Amino acid sequence: MDVDQAAEVAAAFKALSDPVRVRLLSLIASHPGGEAYVNTLSSAFDLTGPTISHHLRVLRNAGLIDCERRGTWVFYWVIPSALERLSAVLNVPAKTVP
Repeated sequence: MDVDQAAEVAAAFKALSDPVRVRLLSLIASHPGGEAYVNTLSSAFDLTGPTISHHLRVLRNAGLIDCERRGTWVFYWVIPSALERLSAVLNVPAKTVP
């Protein structure tokens, strides 16, 4: 892994260092159809809309999710290649773990 790749992976893990963002990513990834409407996500938390928007923006900036506005609605989905990169970093063969 080169320096740029390490920085990209570190930014993604940093984005996931908050439990709300981990839950948001999980909700989006497991949502039927592969994308979730922002109001559906917001209703799962006891947080204000701006706070949810902040967490979604952090996930977007880290390259973990993307979104699209459709009229007045915003839909979010997970970027599979981003999750594959994180998974590859964590997928260490058992023999190499002391």
